[in-house]
Amino acid sequence: MVKGNQSFIFNAGIFILSTSTVVGPFEGKGPLSGDFDIIHDDIWMNQDSFEKAEKIMLEEAALRTIEKAGIKKEEINLFISGDLLSQIISSNFAARTIGSPYIGIYSACSGSMESLLLAALIMEGNDIPYILTGTSSHNASAEKQFRYPTEYGSQKPPTAQWTVTGAGTCLLTKMFQGPKITSATIGKIVDMGVCDPFNMGSAMAPAAADTLYTHFQDLGITPDYYDIIATGDLGNVGHKICKDLLKDKGLEMPDNIFTDCGMLIYGDNQNVQAGGSGCACSAVVTFGHFLNRMNRKEIKRILVVATGALHSPLSYQQKESIPGIAHGVAIEM
Repeated sequence: MVKGNQSFIFNAGIFILSTSTVVGPFEGKGPLSGDFDIIHDDIWMNQDSFEKAEKIMLEEAALRTIEKAGIKKEEINLFISGDLLSQIISSNFAARTIGSPYIGIYSACSGSMESLLLAALIMEGNDIPYILTGTSSHNASAEKQFRYPTEYGSQKPPTAQWTVTGAGTCLLTKMFQGPKITSATIGKIVDMGVCDPFNMGSAMAPAAADTLYTHFQDLGITPDYYDIIATGDLGNVGHKICKDLLKDKGLEMPDNIFTDCGMLIYGDNQNVQAGGSGCACSAVVTFGHFLNRMNRKEIKRILVVATGALHSPLSYQQKESIPGIAHGVAIEM
């Protein structure tokens, strides 16, 4: 059911049957290490390129999620996934391995929630047993494509963020009782003219604020409805900007509720400048940490607003600014 101009309420009973998260060694040393299913001890993962390593992680996450659900991959009716690489090759090649009907998406780091809300929209009005969603990123493959290869050892400013090496997948069904997708808000492109690829938080924060404000307006609720409200990967810089923008709109975000996946995944001693980023950032924190807390009955309602910077090497070379996008999904036990 449509609520307002951008939001939806799902009444059909769309449940999260299983999830899986795979991360690299650096993420495995962070404070959320106990929430990940697979932690690799080498960023190459026995592959001859970082791009192939990223594909391996997404395949592992997808197959582990299917295994946890106790079904066969042939039973998956639809796989929706995206990543950061050109032509979303990690998702395309993982889909080749899974062999399910497939929709590939690109919305940068907001892909985890975009794929989830698209799956819920499709499942709401159709008799579809299983839809698998997912996304991935790799620090070295993203750095090579969007900035400088890690071998260059380039220095980064304090506003820069560390792309998460990982993958997260989620399996939706109506034939289960558990964490439930209850609502979603589709974001709009918001571009405030930020051009610095080392300052993604500032570029994405206005889009996050817009989606959050719209979500509460459309649904007629206040932030304290949720136990946790998490943006995807604004980091320390973008998180503060987002909070200030919402305050300007008259919406106070409580510190004990409002957080950011990019601020949670790494510890203070890991030297990641402003925090984590990448498609996998919101995916592994949500499908690992948050849902584990939900299953332990520590929290009942969460809103995850995954954020994406919609630029490319080509747009940067053409002196374009960086458009932002943010998609929100509410999950309740």
